[in-house]
Formats: sequence, C-alpha cells, structure tokens
Amino acid sequence: MAVEEEGLRVFQSVRIKIGEAKNLPTYPGPNKMRDCYCTVNLDQEEVFRTKIVEKSLCPFYGEDFYCEIPRTFRHLSFYIFDRDVFRRDSIIGKVAIQKEDLQKYHNRDTWFQLQHVDADSEVQGKVHLELRLGEVITDTGVVSHRLATRVLECQGLPIVNGQCDPYATVTLSGPSRSEAKKTKVKKKTNNPHFDEVFYFEVTRPSSYNKKSHFDIEDVDEVDKMEIRVDLWNASNLKFGDEFLGELRLPLKFLRQSSSYEAWYFLQPRDNGNKSLKPDDLGSLRLNVVYTEDHVFSSDYYSPLRDVLLKSADVEPVSASAAHILGEVCREKQEAAIPLVRLFLHYGRIVPFISAIANAEVKRTQDPNTIFRGNSLTSKCIDETMKLAGMHYLQVTLKPIIDEFVFQENLRQYVDRIFTVITKSGVSCPTVMCDIFFSLRESAAKRFQGDLDVRYTAVSSFIFLRFFAPAILSPNLFQLTPHHPDPQTSRTLTLISKTIQTLGSLSKSKSANFKESYMATFYDYFNEQKYADAVKNFLDLISSSGRRDHKSIEQPILLKEGFMIKRAQGRKRFGMKNFKKRWFRLTNHEFTYQKSKGDHPLCSIPIENILAVERLEEESFKMKNMFQVIQPERRVLYIQANNCVEAKDWIDILTKVSQCNKKRLTVYHPSAYLNGHWLCCKATADNTPGCTPCTGGLPANIQLDIDGDRETERIYSLFNLYMPKLEKMQEACGSKSVYDGPEEEEYSTFVIDDPKETYKTLKLIIEGVGTLEQEHAQYKRDKFKKTKYGSQEHPIGDKSFQTYIRQQSEISAHSI
Repeated sequence: MAVEEEGLRVFQSVRIKIGEAKNLPTYPGPNKMRDCYCTVNLDQEEVFRTKIVEKSLCPFYGEDFYCEIPRTFRHLSFYIFDRDVFRRDSIIGKVAIQKEDLQKYHNRDTWFQLQHVDADSEVQGKVHLELRLGEVITDTGVVSHRLATRVLECQGLPIVNGQCDPYATVTLSGPSRSEAKKTKVKKKTNNPHFDEVFYFEVTRPSSYNKKSHFDIEDVDEVDKMEIRVDLWNASNLKFGDEFLGELRLPLKFLRQSSSYEAWYFLQPRDNGNKSLKPDDLGSLRLNVVYTEDHVFSSDYYSPLRDVLLKSADVEPVSASAAHILGEVCREKQEAAIPLVRLFLHYGRIVPFISAIANAEVKRTQDPNTIFRGNSLTSKCIDETMKLAGMHYLQVTLKPIIDEFVFQENLRQYVDRIFTVITKSGVSCPTVMCDIFFSLRESAAKRFQGDLDVRYTAVSSFIFLRFFAPAILSPNLFQLTPHHPDPQTSRTLTLISKTIQTLGSLSKSKSANFKESYMATFYDYFNEQKYADAVKNFLDLISSSGRRDHKSIEQPILLKEGFMIKRAQGRKRFGMKNFKKRWFRLTNHEFTYQKSKGDHPLCSIPIENILAVERLEEESFKMKNMFQVIQPERRVLYIQANNCVEAKDWIDILTKVSQCNKKRLTVYHPSAYLNGHWLCCKATADNTPGCTPCTGGLPANIQLDIDGDRETERIYSLFNLYMPKLEKMQEACGSKSVYDGPEEEEYSTFVIDDPKETYKTLKLIIEGVGTLEQEHAQYKRDKFKKTKYGSQEHPIGDKSFQTYIRQQSEISAHSI
C-alpha cells in the first residue's frame, strides 16, 4: 500500500532476520530457565511473533519476516516475552529503533542491548494544542494577562492492557505556583477529540503601562513558567491511572506571538527510570533492511525502462542494461530481485533469462559445473522460481510437511516426498517450464557429447535450488509458520540431502554424504526406477509446448488465520456479536470455521465477493477492520490482528475477486447502525454506497508486481553504483583503443563488445541523471511546502529536523 504525495507514491517495506538472544536474566525459581518468544512491533502494534523457545536463557529463533508497512511509524520495536507455567506472558525487555536510525543498521547483523519497559519507554502519539496569551483590562484600568490553553485532540496514544480511556491534565507551573485542570475522559479510543479550553491567570493585576505589559518582576516570573500537558489512561485498577505521555512548553516562546497552534509529539517524563543498567537484561541479534521507495508516475521511467526491457535483444547480452546492473552491483542477488520482477511484469522474463543463460553456457568449459556458480543467471532463475513457484510448492510439499510430526520412518517419508515431486510435473508453472526448456536446449547444444547435460542443467535448479531448500527451511517458503525445532531441523536436513542427491542423477551417490550412515541409508534408493522417475519428471517440465494441465484447477490455499468477525445477520433474531473464527481463502471460496480443520460455518464463493474495503474505526471503535461486501448488500465485517495483516487480507481478497463481473463501484466506508449509515446518514439499508471503491489491482494472484516501483529500485541501484558505471565506461574506452594486457581495475567487468557496452552505459547514465534531477526537484518543492508543527510533521519529530538540516545544506550549497 503506497502513500500518495502529490503525484508521487511512497512505499515502505522491512525485511527482518531475528537471530538469537543471549544472557537473559534467570527465572526466579529452582529451574532458572525461561520459555521466551520475540515480537516485532510498529511502535507498539504487534505485527509478527516468533515461536516459543523453551528452557533457555540464550534462545535461538532463526526466523525471517517481511512486510509492506501500510502506515507511518516512529519506532520499529522488538519485545522479548517470557511465558510461565500458567501461560501468562511477562515482558523481559525490548529493543526500539527510531525510524531515522534504521539506515545505520541496514543489512548488518547487530547485537542490541535489551532495555527496560515501563510507562515512559512506551510513550507514543501526538497532541494538538492551541495557546493564546491575552491581555485583560478592567474598567478601572487594571491590566492582567491570561493564558487560554485549548486541547483539541490526540492521535496514536498507547493502548494499556488492551484498553485506552484517555484524559488530559493541563498544568501551569512556575517557581512559586502550580495550577492544574483536567479534561473529560474519552472512552475506548486512542484518538480522542477533547476540544476543551482552560484559562490561567499568568500575571498579577497591575497599573496599565504602555512601555511594558508586565512589571519587571512579572517578566522574570513568566520566563520561568511552563505549561505542561499530561495524558493519562483512566484505569479501574487499584494501582491508579497509567501515564501515556507528556508535553512541556515554556511560556517565554509566546512572548514573540500571542497565539500559537501546533501538533507535538508526546514525550516521556524527565524522571523516567534511568537508574537500571542497560546490560542487565541481555541482548538480541537482529538484521534489519528498511526500504523506502519514492515512485513517480510511469512516464518518468520510460527512458530507463525501455533500455532495460531491450536487454534480451542486445547482442552480445553482456552489453545490455540488465547485465551491466549485475556487473556493477556488489552482490548479484541485489540486481536479480528487481530485474526479475520487472521482466515478469512485462512478460520478458523467458527471453531475458534465455539470453544470459546461453551466454553463460558458452563460457562454461566443464558440463559438470554448469549453472553451479552464483552468477546473474542463477540468481535470476532462483528469484523467478520463488515468485512463480510459491503456490507450486504449497500444493506439492505442504501437505506432507504438515504431517511430518507424525512420521517416524525416514525412508518412507523420503519416498513420499520423492513421489509427490516427480508426479507434480503437470503443476509446474508455465514460466518455469519455458525457462527450463531454454536451459536444456542451450546445454545440449553446447555439450553435444554429454547425454545427461540436458537433465543436469534443469535439475541443478528445480532440485538443488528449489525443492531441496524448501524442505530444509520450510518456514522461508511459507510452508510452515516458524523455523523447525532442532530435532525436526536435523531430520529435514537429511531428507533434503537425499532428495537433492536423487535429483542430481549423480554417478557416485554415496560420495555426496559425509556421514557413513547416510551413505548406507541412500543405498535403499540406489535403484534405476528412481533415476527413471527423475528423468521423466525433468523431461515433462522442460518440454517444448507443454502447458499447465486441467488438474491444476484444484483449490489453491492463498491465506488462512484467526480473525474476529461480526455476525452477518443471516438469522432473523439474535445478537450481532463479535467472535473469533479461523478464516481460509482459496482461489475458489472464502470460508470461516470455529477452529482450524473444522467444518466451515460460512462459505462465500469468490464470484460473490463484490468489494473488499476498509471500515472506518468509528463504526465499532475497533482498529484494523475491513468489510467483504456480497450480493443483496450483505456485509461481513472482520477485524484483523494488526495493520499489516489487514492490508494483506484486503489485497489478496481484492486480487482474487478482481475479475468478478458484478463488482461494485461505490461502497459505504462506515457501518449501518441504529437505523442509518454512519458515513452518509442515509436511513435505508439498501442505499447505494457514498464513496468510490478502491482502484483495481492486478488480477494475477501470484505475481502482484508494480513495474514503476521496480524501475525506481533499479534506478536507485544504478545511482548507488554510479562510480562503477563510470569506471566501466573508462574500461570500454581502454579496450577500444588498446589491445594489450588488461588493467587490473578493469578486469572485474565482463565486456565482450566495448562499443556496444559504451553505448548502453551512456543511455543508462543519462536516464539515471534525469531521474536524479526529478527527485532533487521533488525534495526542494516538498521542503518549501512543509510546515513544522503540522499534523504530518509534529514538533519533536527528529526525522523531520534531520530532513530540514539536510535540505538547508543542499539549498546553501546550490546557492
């Protein structure tokens, strides 16, 4: 989900590797060990949870998490929880990284000290205030000064123990006085609207003096005064109300202006708990990659996109823009991810991979090493299989992986996995089959004397880089929710090795195993029928003209999980209450049941989903709600667990129902309650919607790709590695005029045709330069329009202060 900013879309995403924790404090009991898990939070909203690692003070998690971030946030936080024998969860500590600091730790394994968690460490949100310093003159000529403090609203306050009933106290304090006033309590909201005004007498009455509105004594008094706004959660607990945050403003800043209105970030108290040592709680190892893409409209990217999409047709392919990107990037994977997505989006992936694979085969001397290196070809095919083959893995491996905990016979288990793989050829995605056909033809042509190379060229990808890794780490391929436990992981490793060896058609099978017992175990599979099954499978998925079989029309599971739903009113009588249900979406239907595996309580055919839209929070005072609209204006209201889950469900439900002929064009963003729609106040429940439905999304469930966003990412990479592009230009010039020994600094580049490569480099540098100017102009325009203290950029926003400083430096430099 992108945030729109005046013709530009902003995408945020984060990829996190949660490694391990160490030196956690011992449990105060005889066992001393803890059962711990880790959560990932946007500010305080949990968006991911690891498995529980039992009986350890140094738990290893080894879990990966990726998400698109659908809202603004200030901190990316990680909490370590301990679950006791009564299944109660207590917080051990947390790591909080400010958004503006995320780039410091970009893609680096970093140990973070766990910090204590208390009311001050949990402060979040902002408050909207208006201050007005006025002068009051009585009929007798006596003058005094009065401060009006208007508390308008707050946004994003923390939720304490599942609830938030906030109120504000406003205090005027000075060296010799303190006066406090309080707003009304707002129930069940962390975005309260107060709009209350409080008046304070600031100076003592005195004779009116034209030179100064204050006596000298009063001037000193005002300079030392401050207004303090505290936010509290009205609690029914015996421990009293919980602190949510505060704001302190000295009155002297009002001397410049009698009226001031602004948004402010709430802050922790000055006397927060600072005495405890930060290293008392242990540490957590994390690797965080935060990405923010600023994407212009499509026409801005035409020059760079055109030169990229022509890559498959450039002779030689080493002179193409895509190949050059692979040459200048530090890691081939860096280039492969956006290139594959871009070429898939425009239907050019097969000719591009065919071209670079053919070039690699021509450079390969030994058929036994074909496609075994980490080349651009290998990385691009890996990425294509991940994108196009994810559902293929789901229907092939997931049913057996789910049953694994009940299997004890390793040989029988290997047999079952081998069989489902070699029988799955008709389910292999067409784009993968087309690529495999191209690899097979190139390898057979290059090594005509080797009859097996047409098989090994394909098996090195489908077995070595696709099925084997998915068996080894099923959590990375969405086959299981978490990293397997050590015993299961060990067994999966042995199975993965066996399947990999079977698929490789290796002549000496036992030589592939370091463990002698594994070599003995493999003898069970050293029969011709296994080699024949592999060859038949490889023939099928790499044959010319093969297309997906009708049997693929079986239901594909797209997403499942617990959410809370409101009764749809299918029964004439009964309360429309909220209940937790297990939801399941396939490409055929959307269902829910009491628990996973139960018989569905409700089934909605995909063709009956007419719209999927967000529901305004005010409808039920509940966050992260959305609605599934069906025929006859029947609406299913659902609450997801967090903002990321809500976005994921809305996106995939919209995609899978995108082609429905009766899709709505308008909807109601609020619910129908108490005889009227809350949004437009219409009284008839069948009144057509009052708001246009969200714009269409790509109907391809598997490959939801934004071509402009991928081109923007490629631009960013070219811009990052511009010195290497310029060095490559120099290398082309050197090769063109000098035919002697190659200079060492140029030897890292593959340049088969210097003139053609130079021509492409020139187009790339021109396209990157144009986009760089557009980004710089956008930043200058944004800087001019942005107001510090606005709702978007509250006072106290460190990231915006940094941005202002950077833009001021840029402006000064340009002047």
